Amino acid sequence: MGLPRLIEALLDPSSYPEPPVQVELRQTHISYLFFTPRFVYKIKKPVDFGFLDFSTLDKRLFFCAEEVRLNRRLAPDVYLGVVPITEKEGKALMEGTGEPLEYAVKMKRLDVRNNLEYALEHGSITTDIIERVARTIARFHREARTSPYISSFGRVECIRKNTGENFDQTAGFVGTAISRALFNRIKAYNDGFIRANEGLFRRRVEDGFVRDCHGDIHCDHVSISDGIEIFDCIEFNERFRYSDIVADAAFLSMDLDCHNRADLSRVFDSAYFASSGDPEGKSLLDFYRCYRAYVRGKVAAFKSVEEEVGPEARMAALIDAKRHFHLAGEYAGGGVKPMLIVIRGLSGTGKSMVANLLAENTAFCTLSSDLIRKELAGLAPSERGAAPYGAGIYSKEFTDKTYSTLIERAGNLLKAGRSVICDATFSKQRYSRIAKEAAREAGASFHLIECAADDGTIRKRLLKRLEEPGAISDAGVEVYERQKASYEPVEGPCLEIDTARPLNEALIKIIDEIFG
Repeated sequence: MGLPRLIEALLDPSSYPEPPVQVELRQTHISYLFFTPRFVYKIKKPVDFGFLDFSTLDKRLFFCAEEVRLNRRLAPDVYLGVVPITEKEGKALMEGTGEPLEYAVKMKRLDVRNNLEYALEHGSITTDIIERVARTIARFHREARTSPYISSFGRVECIRKNTGENFDQTAGFVGTAISRALFNRIKAYNDGFIRANEGLFRRRVEDGFVRDCHGDIHCDHVSISDGIEIFDCIEFNERFRYSDIVADAAFLSMDLDCHNRADLSRVFDSAYFASSGDPEGKSLLDFYRCYRAYVRGKVAAFKSVEEEVGPEARMAALIDAKRHFHLAGEYAGGGVKPMLIVIRGLSGTGKSMVANLLAENTAFCTLSSDLIRKELAGLAPSERGAAPYGAGIYSKEFTDKTYSTLIERAGNLLKAGRSVICDATFSKQRYSRIAKEAAREAGASFHLIECAADDGTIRKRLLKRLEEPGAISDAGVEVYERQKASYEPVEGPCLEIDTARPLNEALIKIIDEIFG
């Protein structure tokens, strides 16, 4: 479907008071966002979803004003105001004069490099930043408004309604995005926790811990430049914003776990409760993290079946749903548990392709024996090892050293609470045993995945690899043949993947195995 005429017209840079070089349009299901080099203008779509009603111009103006008012609590320098959109001589004008045709929230454009999610993905985050974020949120919660009306949203009846709505709305995804066993386990945990803690929930209401919160604090809504600014709160529905302060903080704690940074979520939790003056709230943290993870799973599940979304986006949404439902199950079971995933197979079977694709969709750490071997030898990743099979850096002694280093690093990451993918041949059973023991010592689950392909496919890959500049692995057809002769079968459960088939099939099979 084409864009509405007004939205199309606002793509013209001359429609803006300081005409930018270009205007970029992005969309969500409820908003149009126009990005210029300095500003972002957000227009609310004329939609009514029941929980959200922007169907009239007056309502859109009201919620624009609410968005600015509420977000200035945590991002005062970002939200510049509500501006009219007018028309003059057939031309749309942002911040024009005359009768408004529409309204937009005007915001300062933030540098994406200062975004918490960007910092996590690029390894530039520090514990100090996380502590500052935690203290900022705790201070916001201490100062947030409350009243008898706001507190009523913390009643047991409201909490039951919120959690029950989740299960009602996701029942149709049982068997696709979530298994029946996991659905039942999370539901039983939610129902049981509420039943066992009715007195605690009543006390939270009486003691003023239900407040006018943010409602949507996740990593992508946190700016960590000179000061901490948290934006894009829920303005359109009080029920999603009025909550126990722990339910609000739990969102970011959960999202850090989802980014495979349980080490940082522990830092956040500790700093938050040290600053909030609410030690009792700790007992609610897993319950609300479970709730937040389940809601994110539900939203992703809805997206996974939207017809207007392309097949790749639907696939990504399905994986996202499975990840969040699994995370909800972890909280229901007592807390997040890291995973060690060993991806083994002969050279040319696509281990690294599978490992990298899995890492892209999970944020799990990846450790490659090829990279570690070169590092230990003092070679650049793409530099050839210049030794025949079984000699030099491919001798038994050097290979043992490579696997020892690989598994030691994996164990250290696991002990920090981070899930790890090990990409290596694991041709000897003893290497898999040592890896499994490292997982056990770290309290992590262990998954063994065997990559395989037909002989013709493997040979083609290996010949192609020799021609690729920057290839890390030195293995060719001769190495593959030598490996086959001494390759030991796996011990215990193992998921077999045929990498000659489409990689997305392999990905979903693995996701079902580890998150099912």
